[in-house]
Amino acid sequence: MAGAMVSIVGRPNVGKSTLFNKIMGKRISIVEDKPGVTRDRIYGNAEWLDKKFILVDTGGLDPNAEDILFSKVRLQVEAAIDASDVILFLVDAKEGLMPEDEEIANILRRAKKEVILVCNKVDSFKEMPPTYYDFFSLGLGNPIPISASNGLGIGELLDEVVKKLPQEELEYTEETIKIAVIGKPNVGKSSLVNKILGEERVIVSNIPGTTRDAIDTPFSKDGKNYVLIDTAGIRRKSRISESIERYSVLRALAAIERSDICLLMIDATEGPTEQDTKIAGYAFENGKGIIIVVNKWDAIKKDNNTVNEYTKMVREKLSFISFAPILFISAKTGQRVHRVLETVDKVWEEYNKRITTGLLNNVLNEAMLMFPPPADKGKPLKVYYTSQVGIKPPSFVVFVNEPELMHFSYLRFIENTLRQNFGFEGVPVVISTKKRGEN
Repeated sequence: MAGAMVSIVGRPNVGKSTLFNKIMGKRISIVEDKPGVTRDRIYGNAEWLDKKFILVDTGGLDPNAEDILFSKVRLQVEAAIDASDVILFLVDAKEGLMPEDEEIANILRRAKKEVILVCNKVDSFKEMPPTYYDFFSLGLGNPIPISASNGLGIGELLDEVVKKLPQEELEYTEETIKIAVIGKPNVGKSSLVNKILGEERVIVSNIPGTTRDAIDTPFSKDGKNYVLIDTAGIRRKSRISESIERYSVLRALAAIERSDICLLMIDATEGPTEQDTKIAGYAFENGKGIIIVVNKWDAIKKDNNTVNEYTKMVREKLSFISFAPILFISAKTGQRVHRVLETVDKVWEEYNKRITTGLLNNVLNEAMLMFPPPADKGKPLKVYYTSQVGIKPPSFVVFVNEPELMHFSYLRFIENTLRQNFGFEGVPVVISTKKRGEN
């Protein structure tokens, strides 16, 4: 299940970031021998035995800490637990069972989630340290021994993870357009879903976090099949309502993973926020089609220049998805809601668009005559030909003499040429380089 989520939790300094980096295969989290270094959740796409999941690293959880920083970390960890399918509870074999471990175990039992107890810093599996057996008292099953720093026991741990992942969700046909409605809480996601469906299928409330889980709603219109994925809000206590935006990203990730096209909903009265940027960034990095939907447009005082000024502001704040169309709607009144599916259909066509090799190279060769490839230290970049290698999103490979001579600015020039000639509105264009003759 591509949208399944696995979170690593535990008290400070037990090796969570080291384990995260080992599973991800690269150094992403800050690793330092000092408690509390990982203050924010960090996440990435992981895979084991053909099973894909989102792995989340969390800050060290000290249940009794009164320090403001640790209390914020606790909120983030609780949000991660709340959104996760499987939780890796990491403990330290060298230090043994600590009171904080028992407190965290209590939190995890109340969460009623799949929990795997992981005993880190076991240097040899031939003879377990005496402290290893103390963790059985937590009542969370047999601790799985590992050494995150040495890579010992990681495969066995991941075997257990994939056993506990949710079953595959319903398979939809290739022609079914999967639409994720994403954005921070209380921007009108459920209201839009209801308006599109024409019936009250999803609970609508102005309390952030009403939507508990991602809800799949299949429907058909004009002979086309769609699935609306209404992303879950964050169901946390009122004490974190002021900061609730910060936790909406985690809930959106699973829905984005499973979608083809994302409707990024923005509250017109607030404009794009940092959270919107993070959510949009994840959709972009995962190669999804994106449509920016500015909701509550009926609440904005307008003149002849309002749309242009607002569009400019959105483009500046979300410059990395400048290809995304912008719609101004009111889910409450239904104003221009009909344009949402119309735009989805257009973006879907672009998402699946293929360009013949002959036409592709004719267009690019002509453009390169006007703006020849650059040279580095006197050595010129030679572009031999370009080929489209995939769709969803459209992906291209440029065959050259030396890939390291390709500057990002020239890749941007190639992308702009493709967009000017072939459209690709609403979708990322993926371009890579290869040395001619490489497979």
